[in-house]
Amino acid sequence: MREETITESLIALLLERSLITQDDANKLRQDFARSDETAFISFLKDEGVVERDDLLDVLSELYQRPSFDVVGHFFDHQQLLKFPKGFLLRHGIIPLEVDENMLIVVAADPEDPNLLKDIGEHVSYDIHFYVSFRDDICDAVKEYYDTAITEVTEDGEPLDDKEVDEVEMEILSEQEDE
Repeated sequence: MREETITESLIALLLERSLITQDDANKLRQDFARSDETAFISFLKDEGVVERDDLLDVLSELYQRPSFDVVGHFFDHQQLLKFPKGFLLRHGIIPLEVDENMLIVVAADPEDPNLLKDIGEHVSYDIHFYVSFRDDICDAVKEYYDTAITEVTEDGEPLDDKEVDEVEMEILSEQEDE
């Protein structure tokens, strides 16, 4: 486990790559001394302090995992349905793809000590992690689990989340029967 905080590690890597100045680093340390790394990373990305691609590269180096930009990617709906929405949001993960018996998962914190065990409660694949931004991962998860505006009941009323879950389960069971 890392002795310095993720925020400190990120600042050191950003300095090393000349993506921020020493003055910027000092200001960031002061401003984010009591914040969690999610807020710090979101600030860097959202305020344009560091370019997205550069920040993803730094996260990749920090966690020693490939990075993956989830924005605009079309995820396999069947893979997402193997996990409850709350589970994915709580852990800041999203399944990317299955390659033979390996599930590739994009995670905000691939070093979370409980992550492998918790994922193992839902699937039996070997797990390989990529890293990305928590807020982008959560947005992608919500996009797949939110009710589409075109989904309606037989009476023409919009489906609520429970009804969407029931419809998705029916579709899954029909596909398994084929």
